[in-house]
Amino acid sequence: MVYSDPGMALRRLLARPDILVVPGCADALTARLAVRAGFECVYATGAGIANGLLGQPDVGLTTMTELVDQVGRICEAVEVPVIADIDTGFGNALNVRRTVRAMERAGAAGVQLEDQVFPKRCGHFDGKAVVSTGEMVGKVRAALDARRDGQLVVIARTDAIAVEGLEAAVERAAAYAAAGADLIFVEAPRDPASLEALPGRVAAPLVANMVEGGLTPLRSAADLQAMGYRVVLFANTALRVAAAAVRDAFAELRTSGDTRGLLDRMLAWQERQALVGLPELETLAARYDEEAPAAAPRRGREPTP
Repeated sequence: MVYSDPGMALRRLLARPDILVVPGCADALTARLAVRAGFECVYATGAGIANGLLGQPDVGLTTMTELVDQVGRICEAVEVPVIADIDTGFGNALNVRRTVRAMERAGAAGVQLEDQVFPKRCGHFDGKAVVSTGEMVGKVRAALDARRDGQLVVIARTDAIAVEGLEAAVERAAAYAAAGADLIFVEAPRDPASLEALPGRVAAPLVANMVEGGLTPLRSAADLQAMGYRVVLFANTALRVAAAAVRDAFAELRTSGDTRGLLDRMLAWQERQALVGLPELETLAARYDEEAPAAAPRRGREPTP
């Protein structure tokens, strides 16, 4: 369900001393699994939504309304803060304003905005391009101005390492922090030294992104906390684990024509129904049936004989 003041709930988590570990979720069911595992915040992953909703790569094909609709479903399904990946904001600063307003209405606690040229590409793909620092600063300000509640968390991401190098990325990070971004996300540092150096070079809370098989060396949440990071995303771990499991299950089903060998690899029937809230809905349905008033007699003129 979308609950009151999601931005403040996220800010309370960010105020804790420990790093905030945030799993990526491309749909409402995955978000519910994340909460059941004990996570207190989830990330509505743009790449995962492109892959899962459209069956397309993360190259800017998802529309703003498709993304807002999916984020709304995720927010409705869980009672923890949801950070929404809004890519480039779907255009210029005015588009960013509209996107942020829409994400607030959907229930997002935070938004992540990046400085790539639209249409964007996955942060770990080749062939990226970035807008000017000045243009991105304007978009960060537009995101901040668009907030109705003032508590929505704005994360500014730079993809400049791949295009302009580490020094330029650090300069951009400083500019975005000065513009008022709550957190800074320097995407895809390519070596351990760069990953470790960034928290000491950027005077703002930093987000790390662990992408299995991507450009950034993988580190644990504990290691990243020791380096000085405040948030770590595992953006598409769930989607990729799930896709591998479905691939293997379909291969076995195609070969054997039988699912009995898969029973120990799938959710039990009752666990599935509990996960999607069937018991709660059945309780509500029974309550509404019990409270329904007796049918009132119809009023009006008697029919003419």
